[in-house]
Amino acid sequence: MDYHALGQTGLNVSRLCFGGLTIGPLQSNLPLAEGATVIRSAVDRGVNFIDTAELYGTYTYIREALRGCKHSVIIASKSYAYTYEGMRDSVEAACREVGRDYIDIFLMHEQSSRMTLKGHAEALAYLADAKQQGIIRATGVSTHTIDVVRAAALVADVDVIHPLINMKGIGITDGTAGEMLAAIQFAADCGKGIYAMKALGGGHLNAIASEALGWILDQPGIASVAVGMKTIDEVNLNTTLFSGMVPDSELFDRVIAVPRQLLVEDWCVGCGQCARHCPMGAISIFDGKAAADYSKCVLCGYCGAYCPEFCLKII
Repeated sequence: MDYHALGQTGLNVSRLCFGGLTIGPLQSNLPLAEGATVIRSAVDRGVNFIDTAELYGTYTYIREALRGCKHSVIIASKSYAYTYEGMRDSVEAACREVGRDYIDIFLMHEQSSRMTLKGHAEALAYLADAKQQGIIRATGVSTHTIDVVRAAALVADVDVIHPLINMKGIGITDGTAGEMLAAIQFAADCGKGIYAMKALGGGHLNAIASEALGWILDQPGIASVAVGMKTIDEVNLNTTLFSGMVPDSELFDRVIAVPRQLLVEDWCVGCGQCARHCPMGAISIFDGKAAADYSKCVLCGYCGAYCPEFCLKII
């Protein structure tokens, strides 16, 4: 496994970052021991970087996975909090639930425009203060937009940017893959640490996973790539690919053969909360029930967090 410097943070991260979303309640909802075992298997194979978020509900998996672990592991988390006090509560909860007195990287979650970034100024002020106090080591933002990558590149208190990027541009809400790459390079040139998300387009590029991952690893300025993993097979496949080796064809076929989809249960009442909160604008209400436009859906599962009837999940 290769390791790269994450901008000017002083952190050296594995090229493969364990994406913690898929093991938790918004997606596969693995039993605690099983999910922790998947994370630990990645760490044992050289992954030293884990990405999670308050929304994902996976802090307990990480805590269990790292119990007694002798490896040094970097954790990045995120929160939608926009006030000073709200962000403080989020960071304190993350530390408490992960079982550490610090979190390496803490991001403002899913910033959608430079105006949203300005609206979170209080939250960023807390993160800057927490960094000075040693509660976090680096601050930053996650985003699906080119606009935020370019804007955040010029914000002194932003150390890390976590953008959506893949070879087909799936999920980028305001431009093309080429335009996002240019923004990423600009941010990297400004000294920001970049780790990417959705390299496989939420599963849309699984059939060409080797090509898609090879493409993103060839892009300059990207230190690490967060990939969601929920099985030992997926960990073995991804760590093999990110180590520059050719995976066993049977392993590749076994992982790629598992389809992923957004399940809408029959008891959906069509309240529209999922549609209002979908970052991709991929959900609409049709005949009194939620329906997804799979040309836009990146299978993030965020919609499930807002469903009052618990009828949405990624399977």
